[in-house]
Amino acid sequence: MNRIGVTGHRTIPRAAYAHVLIGLRAAIGGVEGPLDALSSLAAGADQLFADIALSHGAELTAVIPSGDYESTFSGAAELARYRGLKDRAAREVRLDFPHSTDEAYYAAGAYIADHCDRLFAVWDGRPARGLGGTGDIVTYARALGRPVTVIWHAGVERD
Repeated sequence: MNRIGVTGHRTIPRAAYAHVLIGLRAAIGGVEGPLDALSSLAAGADQLFADIALSHGAELTAVIPSGDYESTFSGAAELARYRGLKDRAAREVRLDFPHSTDEAYYAAGAYIADHCDRLFAVWDGRPARGLGGTGDIVTYARALGRPVTVIWHAGVERD
């Protein structure tokens, strides 16, 4: 089984969205054989990755950073999408953090990097805005020697 993971921004600017969508579809579709897709199911890149992976027949592993993770979703629609994806997961890994902190997010990203064969990064190339952000997880994965595929629209920056 090929294990693919994701790290990425919660907010994908409109100018980058179509490019990211096409890039994720191509990257996931290019992996041959059975897939296990690891994601924390955060809004934005994580949920987009999970949707696409499931549509390609992947099994989904939900990596839940903390006990209060659901409280981090803004609005009923975001939370419903998270719950819907989590319900479709073949496996769930719950980390032992009671609260959603930067350390919990870093641990979840590191878990994904530790347990995947390739990491897809929906990333604008800029440093993380807090511990456990996309830039930190890309750096961590690369230090492990994990292949990282960056998917982004050149010239577009997050707000």
